[in-house]
Amino acid sequence: MSIVKAIAVAFSMYSRIPMPRFNWNSQDMKYHLIFFPFVGAVIGVLEYGWLQLFKGFKIEQIVFAIIAIVIPIVFTGGFHIDGFMDTSDALASWGDKEKRLEILKDSHVGAFAIIRLLVLVLVLFSAVMSMNEKGFMAWQFSFFSARAVSGICVVRNKKAKKDGILKTSADTADDKIVMIALAILFVISAVVAEGMFGMYWIVQLLALLLVLIYYIYVAYSKFGGITGDLAGWFLCKAEVYMAVAVAIYSLFIR
Repeated sequence: MSIVKAIAVAFSMYSRIPMPRFNWNSQDMKYHLIFFPFVGAVIGVLEYGWLQLFKGFKIEQIVFAIIAIVIPIVFTGGFHIDGFMDTSDALASWGDKEKRLEILKDSHVGAFAIIRLLVLVLVLFSAVMSMNEKGFMAWQFSFFSARAVSGICVVRNKKAKKDGILKTSADTADDKIVMIALAILFVISAVVAEGMFGMYWIVQLLALLLVLIYYIYVAYSKFGGITGDLAGWFLCKAEVYMAVAVAIYSLFIR
């Protein structure tokens, strides 16, 4: 029963799928991060369904790309985009670490957040428009794998703040079991994706690795550790740059 509750907690926190209501406690949250990647798996399934509709009804390519970008936003409620925008404002400031952390708490949106989000969306739009069908199907695995890596970072890395959703998630998680489970899930998904898509997946892994390295560098050098907003920032960048990697590879093999 605790596993069922952990699934409900994961999908309640990270998606807009209606879940049964109950009072959460630390036991219910102990393993919820294990199921975080499955939120991404559902997004991948929705993207696949949209691809089939696109093929079946001969929808315009530009409409296809726009809806493909919108699907994860609607499904998650823009949860991670909020973190991306807050982090963008903090990184654009001239303040010290404490000032950047203070900006993360600010509910107001700055100009740099809007500018960087617009750039990110345009980059993703260009990438989706440039992918071939096989590349788009390979990209669907990015939603699962990026969340698995993000979950590992949550339980493994130093936290910049002593409060917040990420700190609570980390404190209530069974670190060893969660990290092993997420690592196994990541490896399984990577092996399956590589077997199905070959180099389309390899280039995505390289992009994910580069974004991960930059994420850890920024987190420790600019904020003194990771936060929930930074985790959202990482996830947005990972999914977009994995899409860019697929798009570039798609162009080369045409």
